[in-house]
Amino acid sequence: MLKEFKGFAMKGNLVDIAVGFVMGAAFKSVVTSFTGGIVSPLVGMIFNANFKDLKYILKDGIADEAGKVTGEVALLYGDFITNVIDFIIVAFVMFMVVKGVNKLNNLNKKEEAPAPEAPKGPSQEELLVEIRDLLSKK
Repeated sequence: MLKEFKGFAMKGNLVDIAVGFVMGAAFKSVVTSFTGGIVSPLVGMIFNANFKDLKYILKDGIADEAGKVTGEVALLYGDFITNVIDFIIVAFVMFMVVKGVNKLNNLNKKEEAPAPEAPKGPSQEELLVEIRDLLSKK
């Protein structure tokens, strides 16, 4: 069983998936920092608010002496919008990567020489005429 697992784990496709997963995780952190550091402040400047702090308060909380609010219930739609923007950026980049890979594959296919055509033999009618002639000779 251990030998089978080793064969499964070391297959090329599984290793490629693992590499892609690690690269995707690293890319997500880049996109998150881009969205949080560049996109959110720009959108926040337009709305005159910190984009991450946008929320709809359903129930007010109680503030203690230190100013910390406890018991507040709120919908954090600013975080949601930021995550949607992250998703759109990642989806767009993945679309462009897949489109580029497909284009490269199509270029490689076009460069290959077309397979030689099979030699054309007699048509069906010619074969039938030949069979008829052979049968008429007997």
